[in-house]
Amino acid sequence: MSTDKNQADRSSCCASRGVAEVDDIKKLKECTNCDLVRYCSDECQENHKSQHKEACKKRMSELRDELLFRQPESSYLGDCPICCLPLLDVLKSATYQCCSKVVCISCYNISGRSLQHRCPFCREPTPSTGKECKKQRMKRIEANDPVALCEEGVKADDYSSAFEYFTRAAGLGDMEAHYQLSRMYHHGRGVEKDIEKELHHAEEAAIGGHPSARCGLGFHEYNNGNIERAVKHWIIAAAQGHDFSIKKLMEEFRSGTVSKDDLAAALRANQAA
Repeated sequence: MSTDKNQADRSSCCASRGVAEVDDIKKLKECTNCDLVRYCSDECQENHKSQHKEACKKRMSELRDELLFRQPESSYLGDCPICCLPLLDVLKSATYQCCSKVVCISCYNISGRSLQHRCPFCREPTPSTGKECKKQRMKRIEANDPVALCEEGVKADDYSSAFEYFTRAAGLGDMEAHYQLSRMYHHGRGVEKDIEKELHHAEEAAIGGHPSARCGLGFHEYNNGNIERAVKHWIIAAAQGHDFSIKKLMEEFRSGTVSKDDLAAALRANQAA
């Protein structure tokens, strides 16, 4: 109780000067990196930086973990805009190059026949050649479309171009692009190997609902001896329909690091995905 009171007292006054917040007259702002302390000015924050540095760093790590280990509301692919079912596998989906809409493969095939091979969203004819596909995709790239940028990165002939497209797409919030960048930094394809950048992009993709990125984070934690964190990643990925994560959880169950109840819950979530 006293800890909560002290925390409330600290948050109601400037951590540097001790000036209290007064209604709308003097508003304090939180530390830009954590939620532990507040300041009345940028100058106060700068002056208090050396005293607050360690606590801030620890709290930043805690906040990052809270975000990282939160179960995503949906897959990074979202739902099929036609049948409204979750898109769980990129290999079982298709993209309309004219407008970058992603649908499940079943809806793609059905709408193609019923609409005489026209896009069900913008009614553009679906391209019949690779050249036509690229032409439509490049139009979307000119419009700064992240889906088109990422797809062009996948199809790029060289790692330098792929890196450029993935970087642009990731900057616009594309989770697949973040995942692809993490793999490039992991293997050193077109860039120098960089574990920090690899993990940053993998975490961004995982937070955005990318199960393969999360499964990879599980392997990273496992290889570093952080079994509990690895299991958390695999449980979240399993709930998104990631079958390989279920396989890893079964292995950990046999070794005694995953309980029967946790495995059963993960299996139910995996089947329901």
